Amino acid sequence: MFEEIKAVLVNAIHVDPTLVVPTAKLREDLDIDSLAAVELALELESAFEVRIEDEELVKLVTVQDVVDVVSSKKA
Repeated sequence: MFEEIKAVLVNAIHVDPTLVVPTAKLREDLDIDSLAAVELALELESAFEVRIEDEELVKLVTVQDVVDVVSSKKA
């Protein structure tokens, strides 16, 4: 799941692939602002056929948080 989410971050949000590690912080390390976070949520919803609620989106701090949310919805 991590590699698939990394691909979304790299291809859709244009994040440097060398920076995408599970512990990377979305805002501080990857420079994902609130607009990019919404775009990321839309891309993830499309790619994985899940729904990420706004309340969940604001709680995502690290790449691992994103992996955990998407994984739990796919289970």
